[in-house]
Amino acid sequence: MMLSSLLAGLRTQAAVQAEILALRHQLIVLQRTQKKTRLILRPADRWLWVWLSRLWSGWGSALIMVKPATVVAWHRQGFRWYWTWKVRHGRTGRPTLSKETRNLIRTISRDNPLWGAPRIHSELLKLGIDLSQASVAKYMVRHRKPPSQTWRTFLNNHVSQLASIDFFTVHTIWFEVLFVFVVLAHDRRRVLHFNVTAHPSAEWTAQQIVEAFPFDSAPKYLLRDRDQIYGYEFRKQLEVMSIEEVLSASRSPWQQGYVERVIGSIRRECLDHVIVFNETSLRRTLRSYLRYYHRSRLHLSLDKDSPDSRSVQTIGNVVAIPEVGGLHHRYERRAA
Repeated sequence: MMLSSLLAGLRTQAAVQAEILALRHQLIVLQRTQKKTRLILRPADRWLWVWLSRLWSGWGSALIMVKPATVVAWHRQGFRWYWTWKVRHGRTGRPTLSKETRNLIRTISRDNPLWGAPRIHSELLKLGIDLSQASVAKYMVRHRKPPSQTWRTFLNNHVSQLASIDFFTVHTIWFEVLFVFVVLAHDRRRVLHFNVTAHPSAEWTAQQIVEAFPFDSAPKYLLRDRDQIYGYEFRKQLEVMSIEEVLSASRSPWQQGYVERVIGSIRRECLDHVIVFNETSLRRTLRSYLRYYHRSRLHLSLDKDSPDSRSVQTIGNVVAIPEVGGLHHRYERRAA
């Protein structure tokens, strides 16, 4: 009981001393501003009242010169200043990228307007620059372009024994229609064979299969759509080569996702940006793009590697090598 009385007396005495301090301080402030139209408050005055509001419960009853809400606002402002100082002078979070790396990201992005953050990130990994894909997306240059369509893989088993074929059309400058035949191996997304014709037939298509799979290199399964171009001669040739056909459903191009994706890439990354004059011109353009496609282009489905695997380079200066007439670039390190 005596201890409780003693503690209550001490608390009362402390409150009285705090009230005296508060009143004296306000008198000092008022004397300082006798001939002024507004109070002159210094940072020390504000800190004193913030400190009293935290330690003395009756501080509001002794406050006359300003409203209690003003003191609360001072405290919140001090809290913001404290965390601003802590962020600027404390431990930093994710390390910042060097100016050289930021400039390289922007250069690659400007040189290749068709590329997104994953493709640029793949190139930087091949140059030995280890950073997150989110950082690449932050610093790359934004381009106004339509989003590229994504495809979902649906063939998971026996990838090395699968190949797909398909036709797509290209219009020439003379308004002629050329047909491009593509044969794709699924394991490393390699275009095994292509050819161009203005008049496709079953016999011509069968000959392309022979050229695509020489010396007993034919796959077990060949995926195709139900186009009438694959006539009797074509099916007979597959039977001779012991290739089993797998037909997609009618009007279901997504069932041939691999080859449709390759055709889409050829269009978006090459043919949509050039003018084709004739069959020879189209073959030359496709050869140039497919060299880039196999040796340099990095694929998300191949763990950000190319069909012909590229090594990681860490020594030397970064140089840009134009590909497909400068439409794309390959980045390597060369000794100074």
